[in-house]
Order: sequence, then C-alpha cells, then structure tokens
Amino acid sequence: MRDSTRKSEHGFVFTDSRRTPFRASTFAEKVCVKDLGTAEGRSMQLVRFEPGAVFPVHTHRGPEFVYILEGELIQRGRRLGPGWASVAASGSVDDDVRSECGCTFLTVYSE
Repeated sequence: MRDSTRKSEHGFVFTDSRRTPFRASTFAEKVCVKDLGTAEGRSMQLVRFEPGAVFPVHTHRGPEFVYILEGELIQRGRRLGPGWASVAASGSVDDDVRSECGCTFLTVYSE
C-alpha cells in the first residue's frame, strides 16, 4: 500500500501508521492521536503526549491496554517508561494520567 487508506480483506483492516497523520485529541489538550483501527467496539490508537499533558478523570467502559513506546507516562502515581504496559479493567477509574516530559504509547480501548 502506498497510502494510509485502510483496506478491508476478509475481516482484516490494514493501516500504514507511518503515513497516517496525528490529529488533535478531542479528549485532552497537548495530546495527539493516530487512529489505527476499530473492530467490535474496540479501537487502537497511537497517542502522543506533549510535556505537561494531562488526561481528565475518566471511567473505562471496557478494558484498556497501554504500551509505552517512548518517554514517560505517569498513571495512578506510577512512572511508566518504554517497555512498560498497563491494563485497566472495565469500570476502573483513571484519575491520574499525565506526562511531565512527554511520551508516546499504543492503546487499545473500548469505545
């Protein structure tokens, strides 16, 4: 594929994330996202926090998976760097998600 157009083939969707632009998040300031795909009520995004970005308090509708690629994310007081992952159960509340220095992470979450 030469562009980022998603192609559906026999239940699969393919996205070239290198050619998919970041867009401003509708959830928080200083946050940009790349929408990588959606299926069966779950979405996958690449998320970039600028230094000082903070997510508002929110409750997870379903499980949420986060994998840190670069920088440092602070979640519930824990400092997570590259290679760290977090899994939040349905109904859990995120009341402390931020980055002092900026970070990039992959997330899969329920819509």
